Amino acid sequence: QVQLVESGGGLVQAGGALRLSCAASGSIFSCGTMGWYRQAPGKQRGLVATVTSAGRTNYADSVKGRFTVSRDNAKNTVYLQMDSLKPEDTAVYYCYVSLPPTWGQGTQVTVSS
Repeated sequence: QVQLVESGGGLVQAGGALRLSCAASGSIFSCGTMGWYRQAPGKQRGLVATVTSAGRTNYADSVKGRFTVSRDNAKNTVYLQMDSLKPEDTAVYYCYVSLPPTWGQGTQVTVSS
């Protein structure tokens, strides 16, 4: 089993920044692709950003240029630096690793206008 522990969520004003972290522990080989998804009230969970073990990144169009995903393979940790936050970024953010497929418990990000 793999356990994911997220941290860094909270309340911030529009235009502000937050940094999310997600540390994986347990039966880990490489974690595969690591990343973040989010779910706003009344909406489906959707992609925010992912990063492969080789460092290739993928972003949702809505966050390109504002968010940066990175990982530390030695620490099995993935990060999400969120800048220029907007009220529409408000959601529960979930960490994800693909090997094995595992979700974190979620961390709330609230952006006030």
